[in-house]
Amino acid sequence: MAPTPTKVKLTYYLLTLFSTLSASFIWGINTLFLLDAGLSNTAAFTANAFFTGGMVLFEIPTGVVADTKGRSVSYALGSATLLVGTLAYWWLWQIHGPLWSWAVVSIILGLGFTLLSGAMEAWLVDALNAVHYDGALESVLARGEALGGAAMLAGSVAGGYIAQLTNLGVPYLFRVGFLGATLFISIFMMHDLGFAPQKGLSFKNQIKSVLTAAVKGGWQNRSVKFMMLSAPFAGIGIYVFYAMQPYLLELYGNPEAYGIAGLAAAIVAGAQIVGGLSVDYARSFFRTRTDLLIMGEVAGVAVIALLGLIANFWVAIALLTLWGLIFAITGPVREAYLNGLIDSHHRATVLSFDALLDSAGGAVTQPVLGRSADVFSYPISFVISAGIQLGALPFLIAAKRTRALSDPIKRVASKH
Repeated sequence: MAPTPTKVKLTYYLLTLFSTLSASFIWGINTLFLLDAGLSNTAAFTANAFFTGGMVLFEIPTGVVADTKGRSVSYALGSATLLVGTLAYWWLWQIHGPLWSWAVVSIILGLGFTLLSGAMEAWLVDALNAVHYDGALESVLARGEALGGAAMLAGSVAGGYIAQLTNLGVPYLFRVGFLGATLFISIFMMHDLGFAPQKGLSFKNQIKSVLTAAVKGGWQNRSVKFMMLSAPFAGIGIYVFYAMQPYLLELYGNPEAYGIAGLAAAIVAGAQIVGGLSVDYARSFFRTRTDLLIMGEVAGVAVIALLGLIANFWVAIALLTLWGLIFAITGPVREAYLNGLIDSHHRATVLSFDALLDSAGGAVTQPVLGRSADVFSYPISFVISAGIQLGALPFLIAAKRTRALSDPIKRVASKH
C-alpha cells in the first residue's frame, strides 16, 4: 500500500509510544537503583556522566550511519543495543559492580541512544515531505511529545510501584521486554521515505561527504550555530531530573517510598502531555520561535532556582510540574526551528551534532553537580544548575538576531 501522511504519523507515534514506555520504567528510580548498588551520589552521577559522555563520543558517527546507511537501520540497531545494555545494567546491580563497569555499560547505553537520536526525527521530516504533508511540523512533533508524555506517565508510575512491590531491578526487566517490541515495530513499519543514501561511494568517502556538507549546512549557518551553542547549557536538565528522585524522598521523609520517586517522573510526564498539546496555543502568543524559546529559557532558569530555594515537598511538586510544561512546549518549537534550516541528506548528522552538544554539557556538569549535592545539599546543586542554564540565553538572543527563515511562526491550520 502506498505511504500516506497518516501512515507515516502512525509509525512515528507507535515508535514514540513503545520506546518511551520502555525507557520510562526506570526513569523514576534510576538514581535510587544506582545508590542501592552501592554507589555514592558522586559515583552515581559520574556513571550517568559516562552515559552522556558516550552520547558525545558516538553522536556524530551514528548520525553519519543514519545519513549513509538509512534512518531505519540506525533506529533498529539502537533498539537492539539498548536491549543488551539494559540487561548488562541489571546484572551489575545484582553483583554490586565497581564504578568502572558501570562506566563501560553506561557508554554502551549512550551508543544505543545516539543510534536513535536524530534518526527518528530525520526520518519523520523526510517521510512527511515525501508524502506531501502540508500541516505544521510542530503539531506532529507536539502530539508525539504528548504521546511520549502519556507513555512516560504510565511507565514511570508503574516502574516506581513495581520496584516498591518487588525490588529495584524488576522495572529494568520490563524495559527489556518493551525494547523488544520497539525493535519489532522499527523493523516492520519504519521504511525510509524521501531519502536515499548516496551510491557509488565507499563508506569512508560517504562519511567524509556527509560530514563536510553537514558542517557547511549546519555549523557554518549562523542561525543553526547559535541555536546549537545554547544546547550545552541545557545539559543540566538530566541532572535536575534524576536528582529530583532522592530529593523528593528526602522532602517526603521516607527514603524507601519508591512510588514517590516514580511520581516525580510521572509529574514531568503529565506536564509533557499538557505541554505537548498546548504548543499550538502557545505559538499564538509569539511572532517568532526564538521569542518563545527565550521566554521559556528565562522561566526555566527561575523554576530550577526556586527548587533550590524553597524546601517544601508540595512546592517542589508544583515547580517540577511547571518545569515539565516549559520543556514540553519549547522542545518541538526548537526542533522545528532547526529542521527548517537543514537539508534532507544531512539532517540526521546535524541533529546528532546538536544532541552531542547537549550531551557534552550533561557529561561535564553531572559529576560536579553530584559532588555539590554530596558536599552541600541537593538544593544548593539546583541553584548552581540554574546559574549554568542561564548561559544559554545570550546564544538564543544571538540566534534571534540572525532573522532565520524558519524563525517566523506561520499561522497554518494543523492537520490531524
